[in-house]
Amino acid sequence: MSGRAAAAAAAAALCLGAASGLQAGADRTGSEQLVATIAGASFVRGSIRVSPDSRRVAYAARAGAKWFAVIDGREGKRYDEIGTDYVVFSPDSRRVAYAARSGERWFVVVDGIEGRPYGRIGRGVLAFSPDSRRVAYVALAGNRQFVVVDGKEGKHYEGIWAGSLRFSPDSRRLAYAPGSGGKQFVVADGKEGKHYDAIVDGAVLFSPDGARLAYTALEGTQRFVVVDGREERHYDSIGSGSLVFSPDGRRLAYTALPGEAQLVVVDGSESKRYQGILEGSLRFSPDGRRVAYAAISGGRQLVVVDGSEESPYQTIRDGPFFSPDGRRIAYVAAAGERHSVVVDGKAHEPHDAIGEGSILFSPDGKRMAYVVREGTKWSVVVDGEQGEPYDSLDPPLFSPDGRHVAYWAAARHRWFVVVDGSAGKVYDLFPHGSAIVFDGPDRLRYLAGTRVGKDLEVRLVAEKLGAAQ
Repeated sequence: MSGRAAAAAAAAALCLGAASGLQAGADRTGSEQLVATIAGASFVRGSIRVSPDSRRVAYAARAGAKWFAVIDGREGKRYDEIGTDYVVFSPDSRRVAYAARSGERWFVVVDGIEGRPYGRIGRGVLAFSPDSRRVAYVALAGNRQFVVVDGKEGKHYEGIWAGSLRFSPDSRRLAYAPGSGGKQFVVADGKEGKHYDAIVDGAVLFSPDGARLAYTALEGTQRFVVVDGREERHYDSIGSGSLVFSPDGRRLAYTALPGEAQLVVVDGSESKRYQGILEGSLRFSPDGRRVAYAAISGGRQLVVVDGSEESPYQTIRDGPFFSPDGRRIAYVAAAGERHSVVVDGKAHEPHDAIGEGSILFSPDGKRMAYVVREGTKWSVVVDGEQGEPYDSLDPPLFSPDGRHVAYWAAARHRWFVVVDGSAGKVYDLFPHGSAIVFDGPDRLRYLAGTRVGKDLEVRLVAEKLGAAQ
C-alpha cells in the first residue's frame, strides 16, 4: 500500500472511531467509568502504573517538596521522596506497595501501612508473591544488605545481586543470590547453598511447580548448572539466561559452549554441535514434550525441532514459538532486507519487518496473528490477511474462544482499540501497561486516557462484541 493510501486508511480509522464512539466496527457497545484524574501539574512523568487486571491506576505525584502516591484517584500520605520504582500492584491487582523516604530513613508502604525504616530500600527489588499474599524486598543497614519478607529480616550480607530475588510460582519458596567473603551463593528457603566464585548473572530459576531450583555457577574457569543442589557437567560457558524448565517442571534445558562449538543440553543429554545457538531461542512446547531452538550452521541459521533441522535462512530474527497444543511452530526468518513468518515450515508473504514477539496463536492453535511493518506503517496480519496500516500498535490478543482479535493502535499520536479490523473510540493515550483483557468470548476491557486541559482522565472502558467479521 502506498504512503498516501496508508495515511488515508489511518485517517479513516480515526474518523470511524471518533464518529461512532463505543459502537465502531464489529457491533461494539460499551461503557466508560472514571477511574482517576491525573493532575498534570503534580504527577511525576513515567510513574503511571496500571494494575494487571486493567481496572486500577496509580502514579507518583509532587506538591512542592513533598511526594505522594495517588491510587485510583486517592492521594496518599506526603513523604520526602517516593522510590523510582513507584507503585507496584500485586498480581491479583488488589494490593499496592511502594518505597518512601521520610528524612534519612526509607520504608516500604504496603496497603497504606508503613514497614520498618531502613537506611535504603534496594531499587527494583520490591516484589509480591504470585498469590499476592507475601511481600519481599532488599533493605540496607549501614554497609550490609538483607532480604525482608513478610516483615521479617533475613541474614545480613555484604551484597545481594540486584534482581535475583525470586518467589516460586506457588509462592511457598523464596530464593536470592547474596555475596560474602568474595564468594557468591544462592539462599533458598533461608538456607545457604554451596559457595562459588560467582552465581552467573545472579539468575535463580524455579520450575513452574516450584519444586525445583536451578542456576548457573562459576568456579575457576568452568561454568555449570546447579539443579536442586547437584552440579551438572562443566562447560567453558553457559548461555546467558538460557536456563528453561518445561511447563510441568520435569525437564530442564540450556545452551552450553564446549570449546569452539555450542550445543543444547536437555535433561543432561547433549544435542548436535553448532557454530552457535541464538540467544533466547530455546523453549519447550506447552506440554513439555517438544524442544525447539535456532542454531547457526555453515554460516546460515535454522530452527531445530526435536533434533530435526528445518530449512536454513540468512537469519532467524525471532522465535521459534509453539502453538498452545504444541503441534505447530512459527518463527521469523529473513532473506536480504525482507522478513517472513515461517509456519509449519512454510514461509508467508515477506515484509520490511515483523514485530518482535508479536507472533500469536489462538488458544486452539488453529488461527495465528502477528505484526508487520511496511515503510513507516504497522499493521496486523490475521490468518494471512493484512489489516489497515497505523503509525504504531501493540501485539494482538485473541479472545478465549479464538473468534476475536484485538489490539491497541495509534494514528496521529492518538490511540484506539481495534477489534476484528474495526477501530474503536479514539483516546489521547493509553497508560503504559494498559492491557486489553477479555472477560469472556465477547467481552473486553481496558484503561484509556483523555486530556482535559492539563489533566488526564483515565477511564475503564468495557465493551461487548457482536459476531466476528
